[in-house]
Amino acid sequence: MSDPAGGGERRTGGVPTVTTPAATTATPAGTTATLPATGTGSADRPSVLPRVPVDRGPVFPKIARLLEEIGTMFASSFEALRLGVKSGVPVAEFFDQCWFLARVTTLPLILVSIPFGMVIALEVGSLLQQIGAQSQLGAAMVLAVVREQAPVATALLIAGAGGSAMCADLGSRRIRDEISAMEVMGVNPLQRLVLPRLLATTLVAVLLDGVVSVAGIAGGLFFGTHTIHITASSFFATFNELSQLADLWMALFKAAVFGFIAAMVACHKGMTAKGGPKGVGDAVNQAVVVTFVLAFFVNFVLTIVYFNFVPQRGV
Repeated sequence: MSDPAGGGERRTGGVPTVTTPAATTATPAGTTATLPATGTGSADRPSVLPRVPVDRGPVFPKIARLLEEIGTMFASSFEALRLGVKSGVPVAEFFDQCWFLARVTTLPLILVSIPFGMVIALEVGSLLQQIGAQSQLGAAMVLAVVREQAPVATALLIAGAGGSAMCADLGSRRIRDEISAMEVMGVNPLQRLVLPRLLATTLVAVLLDGVVSVAGIAGGLFFGTHTIHITASSFFATFNELSQLADLWMALFKAAVFGFIAAMVACHKGMTAKGGPKGVGDAVNQAVVVTFVLAFFVNFVLTIVYFNFVPQRGV
């Protein structure tokens, strides 16, 4: 039975149910308005909650993804170095990578450095000739070639020739599931594949820095003696007037850092390649571009630190 007033107990199918009478409120006109009855006894609770705005992330999501990927690159590289200290370095793979990098980058670096040194000698030599200081060409060549040109040219060639080949090699292994097979067999790809490439690229970059310096200075010497008509003795006599030993150590340190960055980016892009052969090609392209950007940015930072903490020699 149901209560005539709308409340009380009512049987439905033999099961007693309790109904709540509709509530009434008074309106300013003296009439009554009926509020919907709820099972909880609350007549003023809205049936739908207001929509709360959701935070969709930072304002620049692409920059955030780039920084996250760079952090992942460094984390993977440092993990490979930790595994090398813990489990050892694959010596055979290390020497194979050293020989491969030296074979594909030495001749292009020499061919790039000689005309680059000639261009520096042309630009600086013309200025020195106007002020009658042609004999200072050797000092200017050492500063330009040893301090800046050699490590940057080494980074560019290693990234373009060696880094792209490493990225393509690891990317091909990834899309053929060779790296997944290594993981199934209990072989860590970071320790077996990434670590020897990191160490080999860093070592070869340091060694190639000296080759680039010699080739660039030789190009400047040839141009200076045949165009500006200075003597070779005056060219070499001014070597240490503006430069110092710290310039050489800084150049070698830059080359090592650039080589490490080139291998780090190439290995990360190759290990994470996907999408078949097209994905491998895209990974190689991205590896070269990212390496160039990081190398020039790190070069700027290291140069600022060097000039602020190492006193420079004046004329």
